[in-house]
Amino acid sequence: MKKNYLDIIDPIHDFIRVYDYELSIIDNPLFQRLRRIKQLSGAHLTYPSAQHSRFEHSLGVMHIASQAGFALNEKGFLNSDDVQLLRIAGLLHDIGHGPFSHLFEEVIKEKKLSHEDYGKKIILESEIGDILSKTGFNKKLITKIAFGESKYQYLNEIVSGALSADMMDYLLRDGYFTGAEHAKIDHKRITQSLDIHKNKLALERSALYSFESMMHSRYQMFKAVYFHKTVRAAEVMLIEALRLSDDEFGFTSFNLNEFVKLTDEYVLSLLIKSKSSKLKRARQFAEDYQNRKLLKCVYERILTNQTNLKKTRTDELRIEISKRSKVVENEIFVDSSVTPSIPLAPSKNESKSIILITHEGTKSSVKEIPISDIPVVSAISGFMNILRIYTHQKNRKKVEIASKSILGVLK
Repeated sequence: MKKNYLDIIDPIHDFIRVYDYELSIIDNPLFQRLRRIKQLSGAHLTYPSAQHSRFEHSLGVMHIASQAGFALNEKGFLNSDDVQLLRIAGLLHDIGHGPFSHLFEEVIKEKKLSHEDYGKKIILESEIGDILSKTGFNKKLITKIAFGESKYQYLNEIVSGALSADMMDYLLRDGYFTGAEHAKIDHKRITQSLDIHKNKLALERSALYSFESMMHSRYQMFKAVYFHKTVRAAEVMLIEALRLSDDEFGFTSFNLNEFVKLTDEYVLSLLIKSKSSKLKRARQFAEDYQNRKLLKCVYERILTNQTNLKKTRTDELRIEISKRSKVVENEIFVDSSVTPSIPLAPSKNESKSIILITHEGTKSSVKEIPISDIPVVSAISGFMNILRIYTHQKNRKKVEIASKSILGVLK
């Protein structure tokens, strides 16, 4: 009897099972493109093994979403069709990522766009959507689940949110490939302990420690890896190169046919091979990035939760530091790295509470508790906000002195 599935070997999950109807999506060039987009953009220049891509992460999200789906299926909450929808939504949740993953996000958000906008367009208007329709799936519903907009909130939350397959896979995968010890999480315990209450995802109280541990791991990964000062140095250079060359190459034009060509190496190659005099600075940043000739961090400060350092303020700081240091403005880079300490819910608001369920014999008790009532989690709730000033090696001392004199009194 012919098998209708394929088992893919994976260092995080051992084996990831892929069914025939999913394989036709995975084998499509639009999905294969994700192999050429690094999960952690410039982090490999600090953590050399962090070469993994959005492709294997997407397979991993499908796998964990499937585990969560089957656990809820056994408890009578989901049927097999729901699990199929979940798997495909997990598989496609990152289909809209541009080159250098979240770095590209920092560039396109100035145009009020996100990778979700590109993702919706790809699923609804490309061959991917045609494949889904031909195999009997509702591409509109899958799009809504993948991007947190379906009426089934619990399905949205399995793909993205504080208990999501997305976060569980990226923490495990990023921890493994960077070698960081912070990302040890018991994802199987969490997925097996999921429940549903009033259309929302819930967790059995006995797995609360695993949830706390996962939140702490995420916080530590942001401090140690995602917001590492050298990782951000590489990323600041790439962001600047993309911004400087956007008019020339139309990276943020939202033209789907052009967008799907954009991968890490393709964009770097475009920048480095460009002969345009207008792109001299962008070309230099791209070459320096490729050769790991990175900007130097001369000032760093962790800001309080209340501090709101908007772009206007970072621009003002750049001008101030330039005047004080006598270094030209475009050689000074003010980077404000901000993330909510607790992951966002599918609604894009910070997760405020968690529903805990206790099963005792035939009776169950339900309690929705504020995140602030969980000691380990409340200690890190709020926003992580790290302000850094970068410049080239030759300006290091001047910019450091100017930054300290100005930012010593930042309120």
